[in-house]
Amino acid sequence: MDLGLKGKTALVLGAGGGLGSAIACTLAAEGAMVAVADLDLDAATATTDKIAGAGGRAMALRWDLGDIGQVGPSIERIETELGQVDVLVMITGGPPPGGVVNQQPDIWRQYFESMVLSVFAITDRVLPGMCERGWGRIITSTSSGVVAPIPNLGLSNALRSTLLGWSKSLAAEVGGKGVTANIVLPGRIATQRITFLDEKKAEREGRSLEAVQKQSASSIPVGRYGDPREYADVVTFLASERASYVTGSVIRVDGGYIPSI
Repeated sequence: MDLGLKGKTALVLGAGGGLGSAIACTLAAEGAMVAVADLDLDAATATTDKIAGAGGRAMALRWDLGDIGQVGPSIERIETELGQVDVLVMITGGPPPGGVVNQQPDIWRQYFESMVLSVFAITDRVLPGMCERGWGRIITSTSSGVVAPIPNLGLSNALRSTLLGWSKSLAAEVGGKGVTANIVLPGRIATQRITFLDEKKAEREGRSLEAVQKQSASSIPVGRYGDPREYADVVTFLASERASYVTGSVIRVDGGYIPSI
């Protein structure tokens, strides 16, 4: 199946991590040119090295999503080196574990800016070009906590939920211009973030990491954590020409893990 991504330019945020790196590599394998952005430039470069090694074209950028001032210069650099952004995939990382009670306003403000406001600002920067060309894909990776709040991840549950209403509203506004907007929810995908959360749970409960992971895997209908490549395949389909009639949706890639309907 030709996904129609050859020659397209994709920007993947958080592309130095497990999910983002897998998505960047999969998009490149389908012929897209990929801007690989991450707070950790070495991690972003490791992803571009993988892409180059497989014969693809990519560039690495250090991008601090908490600094809105980086949006303009970073997008301009991508447009100069690769072309206007056709596919925007946004992974913003997550706040530390904890509840919502007695969180300081500065904490809410800090993570709102990096996890939510940055998404709005970057989209607003690339959207006019997508609309002019009559083609674009805006994909936001969030968390299962937006449909089934996760205990001890109150900041994440609250802030990421904002992105659902935004993406649905965006899809309605730009659908007639050939631009789609979708949300993707990961379940228990085997990434550094999930390992970190499992480690914190093990510490709180006085158990081994292995015990926590075994119990978690047993709660997933398919009986295992997902592979980042499985998540990347779904995102890449949503980024493709073939997904032109999928918009305003919330797609779960979770092995049946999320309990809500």
